Amino acid sequence: MLVHSARLFPLIVSRQRSFQWRLPSGAAAAAAAALSRGLKSMEPLKATHDPEVPTINPPANVMCPALTTDTDPDPSDTDKTPAVGLLPGETVVREGKAAILFPSANEVFYNPVQEFNRDLTCAVITEFARDVLAQRGVKVVVPGEKERVVVSLSEEASEADAPAEEGEKMKNGAEEPAVTARVGEKCERGLRVLEGLAASGLRSVRFALEVPGLQSVTANDFSANAAGLIARNAQYNGVGHLLRASCRDASMLMYEMRAKKERYDVIDLDPYGSPACFLDAAVQAVSEGGLLCVTCTDMAVMAGNSGETCYSKYGSVSIKAKYCHEMALRIILHSLDQRAGVYQRYIQPLLCVSVDFYIRIFVRVFTGQATVKNSASKQALVYNCVGCGSFHLQRLGKRTTSGKNMKYSAATGPPVGPDCDHCGQRHQLGGPLWAEPIHNLPFVQKVLSAVSGNPSRFGTSKRIEGVLSMVTEELEDVPLYYAVDSLSSTIHCNTPPLLQFRSALLHAGHRVSLSHACKNGIKTDAPPAAIWDVMRCWEKANPVKREKLSQTSPAFKILSTEPSLEACFTVREDANPQSRKRHLTRFQENPQAFWGPKARAKASGGGVTTNLQDKRKKCQNKRKNQITDSSQLKNFPCKRFRQGSCSHGEKCCYSHDLQSTNEDNME
Repeated sequence: MLVHSARLFPLIVSRQRSFQWRLPSGAAAAAAAALSRGLKSMEPLKATHDPEVPTINPPANVMCPALTTDTDPDPSDTDKTPAVGLLPGETVVREGKAAILFPSANEVFYNPVQEFNRDLTCAVITEFARDVLAQRGVKVVVPGEKERVVVSLSEEASEADAPAEEGEKMKNGAEEPAVTARVGEKCERGLRVLEGLAASGLRSVRFALEVPGLQSVTANDFSANAAGLIARNAQYNGVGHLLRASCRDASMLMYEMRAKKERYDVIDLDPYGSPACFLDAAVQAVSEGGLLCVTCTDMAVMAGNSGETCYSKYGSVSIKAKYCHEMALRIILHSLDQRAGVYQRYIQPLLCVSVDFYIRIFVRVFTGQATVKNSASKQALVYNCVGCGSFHLQRLGKRTTSGKNMKYSAATGPPVGPDCDHCGQRHQLGGPLWAEPIHNLPFVQKVLSAVSGNPSRFGTSKRIEGVLSMVTEELEDVPLYYAVDSLSSTIHCNTPPLLQFRSALLHAGHRVSLSHACKNGIKTDAPPAAIWDVMRCWEKANPVKREKLSQTSPAFKILSTEPSLEACFTVREDANPQSRKRHLTRFQENPQAFWGPKARAKASGGGVTTNLQDKRKKCQNKRKNQITDSSQLKNFPCKRFRQGSCSHGEKCCYSHDLQSTNEDNME
């Protein structure tokens, strides 16, 4: 356990001297690091009290190099930095280049399924550091990456004169050589990173080991157990010169760092559940043009199950629709932009993805009073038909350009009538949500090129390449999407093949793309009328039994109207995107049993019990496979049986007969 974490508080609160171990690359260096701990090169570290220490091995495709050092450690430095041993009950969790000490009890939260999230974050911060530090005269070097040559348009124009000018500068000594930033090394001109909710510190340790160009990494957590574990993990991985543990309230820490000279260049928020309570502080504590990374796992709220809760947290009403995952991305962007606007700041999304059971967004935050005025025209309400799923967007504001002047006015609407024009059903009103592009395609292309050019850097490189390839193929100016299987279900016909449906829209002169948020999702600039005309033409070739349709159903109303165009379902070459042709990993299968969000960390320890797992198994498909035999219904003991006061004794079950229940109520 972490009962000795109080001894580590001097290390947590103060910045401490830098540990002299350095990290990066060579087999001889790895042996030197192992010898400094008094171990053989591949011998696992064991606790003095527990001879058998379990180790969580990574998947086969995840590279986990040993801790290495550039130079042989000085004996005096070894004496100053004692080796970190395992406490009883701890295991070593390996991910990327990090080896994390982790308690077997659920005292500190850790979810191995989110390795993709952490890999993607390292890749994004690396490219962000490359762009920002280039302006500060710092060159970023990533292990295993080929040399990059970036030439701007101005440099292309004077390409012929560049060699002569460069030679003169080198002779006169007018230009100093650029500073090189490598992984594991402290860069004085580098980025200051804050992980507000660090838990075990795995993400921060990986930043220090895998992201070049960092000046400091602050790993904060409100739990004293977690903060003590972070300090031990920083020492165990030899990144004490970069990583500083902190035991503070994340919001208060960010509020205290609002001054311009104290702001962080990168803030990463990955809470258990909703990040809503941290967003106001985060948009103030990030530097000008800084990077804000946010994870949301409360997808039930953002996907329409609790619209009123979503409004209380994010200022937007979520609705149940097939495009709910992209709508969740746009809701959190709307919330961020709204909170930033209070302080005359605005956001620019770099990359926003919906993955597995969570969403992950990367945005830059800038300051500008004039640009903040555009915020209203970037938000929109969505009118969603409950019958056929057609949707329309209504901007909140209107922006028109008159020469050099910008004119702002109220938007006009609504874009729909009281009932749907296609099926006659009513509309739901959702939003407001972010209606502008959610990706910066040039930046995404840089991240994609870096990951595909160095696939051994991350364990989930194949999936990152697949997801980012889909992102680059999306229509960036088209919010939300339709699901082909949902369209077919509405009119009760078989589903058209994806390529044929895309080809029909392309033949009709519309743009179309897939969506990374849904396997069967279609993003298109075609109006709902054109989409239903394509479906009517498909139904004529694959007819349904009209006599079985209710006259009040959406299918009857839609199919009663003749199509205004003749759809062509001949497959076009451009209907199949490159990510699909290359069979990239876009939507993977669940990697393990009980995959998904894990149980919340408990301060008193205790992980997911076997009783909880048995209950989960029992509740699987309980609505599909309903039990009709009353003897099998709720056969576990009642609360009184656990207290020893149930009068039924060993025959007790959760549901007693009605007479016994009434007698208990009378008592």
